[in-house]
Amino acid sequence: MKIVTWNVNGLRACITKGFNDFFKEIDADIFCIQETKMQDEQAEEIQFDGYYRYMNSAVKKGYAGTMVFSKIEPISVTYGLGIEEHDQEGRIITLEYDNFYLVNCYTPNSKRELERLEYRMRWEDEMLKYFKKLEERKPVVYCGDLNVAHEEIDIKNPQTNHFSAGFTDDEREKMTRLLASGFIDTFRYLYPDKVEYSWWSYMRNAREKNIGWRLDYFIVSEALKDKIKDTKIYTQVLGSDHCPVSLDLVF
Repeated sequence: MKIVTWNVNGLRACITKGFNDFFKEIDADIFCIQETKMQDEQAEEIQFDGYYRYMNSAVKKGYAGTMVFSKIEPISVTYGLGIEEHDQEGRIITLEYDNFYLVNCYTPNSKRELERLEYRMRWEDEMLKYFKKLEERKPVVYCGDLNVAHEEIDIKNPQTNHFSAGFTDDEREKMTRLLASGFIDTFRYLYPDKVEYSWWSYMRNAREKNIGWRLDYFIVSEALKDKIKDTKIYTQVLGSDHCPVSLDLVF
């Protein structure tokens, strides 16, 4: 089973930059998208033969939002966490399959001056509770733009970014706690020393210079450890400030 995640930074814009070509080429069983920046009525014509489509839009127009295309019809689909504070921005879609729950997530950015860091900490606490509740029934595959570079190897310039959103000690500690509670960062599990990024600023030719961050993940319950076949970061794929990431699982 191949699952793909991609923060497209505006799906309509990404479609004009080759999204459809990559979607068809990768031929994923499940394709997760973050930052659609669309309302439901704007996405009516975005369909792919052979796929079911699920969408969670932000209340605020042109902001955030998630979407999933799945060849396999899920057993159930839920949107958000069921907590009003966290369910205004269309950031989560959970799909139940035979062998696992898939959680497609666009984690809130702490923003400049870390104005949203306190909110982000509450978000992370609720997410961990949510995963543990899901795990009472089935293992979890958690994917998306998680807006954190967990280790120094995951960012080009760690020394100068300790107070930057996405690399604060607080955000990194929340990821450490998640992994310590029974989850696996699949990329780092398979490639402990590999340096690859999934996001680059649009400023200062960062992508051309490969001044990047690894912000996009597949994290799975330890119960799925033996099912992990491979994961890839498609750094060559353009169309967004993020690139796609894939996970292959064998059941």
